Amino acid sequence: MKNLILLLAFLSVTAINAQAFKGKDDNKFQVGANFQENGSGINVSYDYGIGENISIGISTTYLLGVADGLKNNQIEELDATFDNRFDVRARFNANLGNVIKIDENFDLYPGLSLGLKNFGGHLGARYFFTDGFGVYTELNVPFAKYKTGSLTAAETLHNQFTINLGASFNL
Repeated sequence: MKNLILLLAFLSVTAINAQAFKGKDDNKFQVGANFQENGSGINVSYDYGIGENISIGISTTYLLGVADGLKNNQIEELDATFDNRFDVRARFNANLGNVIKIDENFDLYPGLSLGLKNFGGHLGARYFFTDGFGVYTELNVPFAKYKTGSLTAAETLHNQFTINLGASFNL
């Protein structure tokens, strides 16, 4: 019983010291799953605080699983090749956690991204359970696609609404 009380006390003190976004020089690393129509994969991102509520970073996604219709097609343009499965983006975030003051451990961050496939935006949220570990989710949408006209099914990968969710770490 003493050990249980000690563990609960330790976890509550640790959670009190957690903070979602600390401002300038803050470092966040995130790894999680990416879900989109016709595919799912791995998302990895890094954000660096350049101001009290502003961060810049990089995000990359690789689709491990794509719909059967996009694999080993006789029609070559339908195949989801490496360049269709991979995307990397530079990103800019407005970290609003300390502005909206829901919880010290919570951060809401809308942002813009410039990637290999498009110019887009995202809305993300992070919640930290401890000083070093939390969870995140992001909703991504393209605003302007680089290729105009009709896209093949493989070209729509990363050029559509996507959802990321996973673990977030303070570095």
